[in-house]
Amino acid sequence: MDNFIAHILVVDDDDGIRSLVKKYLVENNYLVTTAKNAEDATKKIEIIKFDLIILDIMMPGKSGLDFIQDNQKKLETPIILLTAKGEAEERIKGLETGADDYLPKPFEPKELVLRIQNILNKTKKTDQKRVIEFENIKIDLNKQLIIKKDLEYKINNTEKLILEKMINNPGKTYSREDIGILINLDKERSIDVIIT
Repeated sequence: MDNFIAHILVVDDDDGIRSLVKKYLVENNYLVTTAKNAEDATKKIEIIKFDLIILDIMMPGKSGLDFIQDNQKKLETPIILLTAKGEAEERIKGLETGADDYLPKPFEPKELVLRIQNILNKTKKTDQKRVIEFENIKIDLNKQLIIKKDLEYKINNTEKLILEKMINNPGKTYSREDIGILINLDKERSIDVIIT
């Protein structure tokens, strides 16, 4: 089960909720990373590009709303807020701040999965990743360029095809055979050279 639908960050200070949500999402073929508070989540979004964030509003220290406000400029990821039943004002603030949806606790795991699917279906149609940035590397699939620091490396169509497939399927492992099928090539040595 290495072909994940999407990579989701679950942010909640409650260990029980975090592990239950993770367990349910993993069973439904999602790759899941967890964070126990807003600070932990901020560190994770700096190194990983998630497809969606599930975010608890009420957490000790910085709240979920603080997290959204602190990271507004660099955060294009859809967000589903988890809220306690009486937090209508926080829900409204969350939606105003940029969250895409909310779910009051306690919730049905199946409903959470359906809400995730609805949001991802809307965003995936418009957002096949074309420019990817992590740490000091930028990959521009349109221009077929990899930019590291100030150096540019041109990639050919075959390399672009492999890279694009891998970027859009985070967490999936590709064997030589998978890559060979993708680029219509069955010589192991040639595949090794392309990957190198």
